[in-house]
Amino acid sequence: MSFRILARTGAALTLLMGASCWSMAAQAAPQPATLQVPEGFHIATYADHVPGAREIALGDRGTVFLGSMGAGKVYALTGGQDGHAPQVHVVAHGLNLPVGVAFHQGDLYISDTRRIVVLRGIEDRLDHPPALETVADNLPYRAGDHSWKFIAFGPDGKLYVPIGAPCNICDVGHEFGRLIRMNPDGTGREDVAYGIRNTVGFTWQPGTGTLWFTDNGRDMMGDDIPSDELNRVDRVGQSFGYPYCHQGDIADPVYGKGHPCSGFTPPVVKLGAHVAALGLRFYEGTMFPATYRGDLLIAEHGSWNRSRLSGYRVVAVHVGTDGSADPVSTLVDGFQHDQTPWGRPADVQPLPDGSVLISDDLAGAVYRLTYDGHAG
Repeated sequence: MSFRILARTGAALTLLMGASCWSMAAQAAPQPATLQVPEGFHIATYADHVPGAREIALGDRGTVFLGSMGAGKVYALTGGQDGHAPQVHVVAHGLNLPVGVAFHQGDLYISDTRRIVVLRGIEDRLDHPPALETVADNLPYRAGDHSWKFIAFGPDGKLYVPIGAPCNICDVGHEFGRLIRMNPDGTGREDVAYGIRNTVGFTWQPGTGTLWFTDNGRDMMGDDIPSDELNRVDRVGQSFGYPYCHQGDIADPVYGKGHPCSGFTPPVVKLGAHVAALGLRFYEGTMFPATYRGDLLIAEHGSWNRSRLSGYRVVAVHVGTDGSADPVSTLVDGFQHDQTPWGRPADVQPLPDGSVLISDDLAGAVYRLTYDGHAG
C-alpha cells in the first residue's frame, strides 16, 4: 500500500490526557508534521481556530457542531462544503469540559461534567444563540479523571451518557464506570452497561441497531497491557469487567481476586495498549472504496505515558452483521513525528457526500478525508 503525505503545521495546546495533564507550551514557530493516507485518499485542513475540538455532530442543515476539551466552548461551522474555509461560530462558552455534542430534532445537546444542557432551535440562531437550558442535572461526579462525556442519541430516541470512573483504577461499584440513557427531557434515566472505565465514543450499527463502544484501558501496568477495547452491547445490564478484569483476560493485580474474567463480557477487538481509542462511527458512504462500507472508523487519540507512542491515528475495523469484527487497519497516520505529537485525533464523522471529518484537539483543527482513486 502506498501513501500520500500532506504537510501541515500546528501549534501545541495545553491538553488533559487520561490520568495526567501534559502541558505543551505553544511554540514561537509552528511545528511541521505529516499525515499519511492510503493511495487514492486525500486529506486537508477543513477548519482551524477551534481549540480543543472533540466530538462532532451534524445539524439538519449541514452545520458541523464541535464540543471541546479545556476551551470550554462549543463551536458551529458553516459554509465549508464549497471548498472554502467554514465560518466558525461560538455558540456556547464557559462550560466545564463540554466534550460531547448531539443534535436531535433541531436542538443541540451538550455535555458538562455534572449536567446535560441544550440549545433549542440552534441552526436558526447561530449568531445569537439562545440561553442554555439544563435538561439533566446532578449526574454522578467525583473529583478525578474521566468526568468529560461523549454523548449520542440512539435509534430508540434516547440520549446515551457515560459516567466514567473517577480514577485510573478503583472499585466504584455501579455508581461510576457505566453507560446510562434517558429521555430527551432528562427523565427516565436507566443503566445500560457496567464495568466501563471510560468510553469516549459509542455508535449504533446501521441495519442491526447494535451498540458498539470504545473503552480506554487502565494505566500503570506497563507499555503493552492492558489493551483498549472495542465492545458490543448485546443486552442491557452487561458488565465489561472494570475494575476487576481488563481486555477480557487479564485480572487486575489489586481488584481482580475473586472476580474471574469469565464473569464478564470480553471485547470483540483488542485495539492495542494505550492507543486511547475515542470517537467512532460506521461508514455508510459511497465515496470511499466499497471495502470500507460498513466499517467502523475509530479515532485513536494516542498514548501519554508509554515509553514509545502508540495510537495517534485513525483506524478502520470491518464489522459483520453477525457482530464479528476484523483486526484494525490504518486509515490516517502521522499525528506524531519522531515520538513528538503535533496532533491528536478525537472523533470521526462521515458527511452526506461520503467524505469524513476528523477532529484534532491538540492542533485545534478539523480535517476532511476524501477519496478520488487518484494518487496525490
